[in-house]
Amino acid sequence: MTTIAEQIAQDLLQIQAVTLRPQEPFTWASGLKAPIYTDNRQTIAFPEVRNHIADGLAALIQECYPNATVIAGVATAGIPHAALVADRLHLPLSYVRPKPKDHGAGKQIEGQIDSSDQVVLIDDLISTGGSVLNAAQAVQASASVIGVAAIFSYGLPDSLTNFQQAQIPLHTLTNYQTLITTAHNQNKITPEDLQLLQQWHQDPHHWN
Repeated sequence: MTTIAEQIAQDLLQIQAVTLRPQEPFTWASGLKAPIYTDNRQTIAFPEVRNHIADGLAALIQECYPNATVIAGVATAGIPHAALVADRLHLPLSYVRPKPKDHGAGKQIEGQIDSSDQVVLIDDLISTGGSVLNAAQAVQASASVIGVAAIFSYGLPDSLTNFQQAQIPLHTLTNYQTLITTAHNQNKITPEDLQLLQQWHQDPHHWN
């Protein structure tokens, strides 16, 4: 039986939201060389895939964060998934900008959140966790953030450290190890590629 982690990994590979290129690494915005590039924004263009994601996130939140009272999307990529999940769970929806608007009311958070709320933040991708933890800090000025839910995480040491320091739980539908294993099982990468991908994950800052 296919698990939700395997299903989402299959979906991301099928729609090419994830590209694995260990022989010709990408350079991320941070300058890090990486054998993988992920663009989960593509998922919203595929109804079946986005439904798998929404159903999976809704189930994850019910299991891991049963006391949630508000679903909040992290702008911009987390917003459409948060909207679908909030609808499934019949919960209020909000979204959080990277910084307050520089005009109008100057809001950073849209929607209704008060001090008694238990907020779950949704994002599409976790690399270091910086953007979603920045959003969490903004929400925590007026409410409680009980956790983060996301589609995919690289599971890098930096992100694990950042979430631990922030004392915010993180749960994702799928992860790097599941994705590369799925890719190998589907013959999308060679055993040599799989080894390179595993080596990068063990030490991404010194991988060559």
